[in-house]
Amino acid sequence: MKLTGTPFFIVTILLFIGSIALAMIQWRAAARSGADTGTGTGAGTRRSRGASGGRTPLRALAHFATILLCQFSAVAMVFVMVNNSTLLYDSWGDLLGTSNHVRAVPVPPKDNGLAGDRAPGAGGASAPPKVVQAFHAPDTDAVPREVKQADLKGRLSGVDGEVLVWTPPQYDDPAFKDKTFPVVELLAGYPGSSSAWFGSTMDAISQLSPLMKTGQVTPFILVAPRVKLLEQADTGCADVPGKINAETWFARDVPQMVIDNFRAGTTADQWAVDGYSAGAHCALRLALGHPDRFRAAISMSGYNDPHEEPASLTANDPKLRETANPLYLLTHATTPPNVALYVTGKKGDGLEDAIALQKAAKAPTAVTPVETTGPHLTTTWKPMVVPTFKWLSTIIPAPH
Repeated sequence: MKLTGTPFFIVTILLFIGSIALAMIQWRAAARSGADTGTGTGAGTRRSRGASGGRTPLRALAHFATILLCQFSAVAMVFVMVNNSTLLYDSWGDLLGTSNHVRAVPVPPKDNGLAGDRAPGAGGASAPPKVVQAFHAPDTDAVPREVKQADLKGRLSGVDGEVLVWTPPQYDDPAFKDKTFPVVELLAGYPGSSSAWFGSTMDAISQLSPLMKTGQVTPFILVAPRVKLLEQADTGCADVPGKINAETWFARDVPQMVIDNFRAGTTADQWAVDGYSAGAHCALRLALGHPDRFRAAISMSGYNDPHEEPASLTANDPKLRETANPLYLLTHATTPPNVALYVTGKKGDGLEDAIALQKAAKAPTAVTPVETTGPHLTTTWKPMVVPTFKWLSTIIPAPH
């Protein structure tokens, strides 16, 4: 049975109710037994208690086990309810830490930008074959059925994982049949799932679709790739030799799959990346590190120093901690990257990092810091979907 969704939640409710009923039955049986042994006095009473099997060690152990069952079932029910709302874990493998999505760790070929991975190779070699995918309904019913899922085997990264794709209302309109659409890659935090953006956690589709229909928001293709790729670590969206090519997965394999299967933009000015928490850190890193792939990034309560997420691979390597910092990428770029950044946070939770990026930015880099006041939770970021996408619509052009 799947971890997310209604069926398993109902099972936990029934388990909780059953455990309470079992406790009540045991309590009534004990009360009745006590009443039965309460008649008579002296040795006769003691014999009666022994014969009726009053408070024996076995019965006491059974009562204790039932109490534990009640507590466990209550915790399980609350956990499933919260997880269905936040979608921190969308599979048993993610929850238990047994899910590993690294097939291999090859050395990625030279990165020549968004169009470079489709270009013919050196010496007249032909272009690599298209990454044609068979799409199916999402694995979890927490995601609307209009979302398509691809189970992508990363050709360059050696990473395998699901990628969820939603096309805007105009995509199937005959008037747009010859248009290519801009794309936003959506990244969840850690832990987090690709479902979070499309499920009730962020509710991106129901918030943005009406605004796309009325022209208030650019009709973007929305793409949410798997972000939890290792058993017990956050990748920091980095290529870590011998461990994982997460950056290549997000910046090259996923975009190439989208371009090969949809009428998606093929130039950097038609691509953006958006994330919250650890995903916000990744969004900044990807845009600043790959301005030839992404024109803009939205960071909600992100951070510059990877050590803000202690489970990150980049946080525990001194060299990677330095070079994976978005501020480092910005200040050490050969030329100021042509990217626009919308960076939100409250004091002590991202605002200072946003201001640091703004102070270091030189044209054409543009940084818009926005102060927030909410906690470091999706309840703060969900209401920001619409205003951030309205801002993004001023940066990324409409389908053309």
